[in-house]
Amino acid sequence: MQLHPALPETGYLRLPQIVGKPGTDTAPAIPAIIPVSRSTWWAGVRSGRYPQPVRTLGDRITAWRVEDIRALIERAA
Repeated sequence: MQLHPALPETGYLRLPQIVGKPGTDTAPAIPAIIPVSRSTWWAGVRSGRYPQPVRTLGDRITAWRVEDIRALIERAA
């Protein structure tokens, strides 16, 4: 059973793909997978509640493994 069909099997997600982002005049809204604020997400990362990001993709790129987000969703279910 696939818990979140919009997630790819493997790969990486950026923060707006995880916590969502409101739409603007030039960009559509991104629905939240984990409905928390950005500050709550980062506090959870620091405390160990949420997975650590991967920073090896580039100097200014912060992303999370899809597998880690899937595991988080499964633990919460």
